[in-house]
Amino acid sequence: MATEETQLLIRRIKDGTVIDHITAGASLKVLEILGIKGNEGQIVSVAMNVPSSKIEKKDVVKVANRFLKSEETDKLALVAREATVNIIRNYRVSEKRKVELPDSFVGLLRCPNPTCISNMKNEPIVPTIDVIDKKTPLLKCRFCQRLISPDETVIV
Repeated sequence: MATEETQLLIRRIKDGTVIDHITAGASLKVLEILGIKGNEGQIVSVAMNVPSSKIEKKDVVKVANRFLKSEETDKLALVAREATVNIIRNYRVSEKRKVELPDSFVGLLRCPNPTCISNMKNEPIVPTIDVIDKKTPLLKCRFCQRLISPDETVIV
């Protein structure tokens, strides 16, 4: 018989993605970055402030029947740098990725500067945001040279 201590907080998923070791309180921002609003039809489970042996408290997000692409994993590094992404197939981890900032975001983020040429509709420019400091992190628009913090990022 399962005790309260051994029961899962969130049911296992057969296929999909589990994002684990999210900084406590950042799971809602993770959902926003992934464009998950809750009306897409897939099952999404969120656990916040779960006890963790590694980081004291963490958040966990499970998305059934959705497999994150590597560029989506890269975007998560903006708000959950210690997260791990587990791709689940038939209840087993088939792939495990560590979230890390890429050298640049090409076509994934927009510059928050409204007058930047990369935001002009008539210009055939792909927004490109370079990562100039992965530890802080600090970003920079390749076109207007504006320094950008992760809190200012605009998801394409």
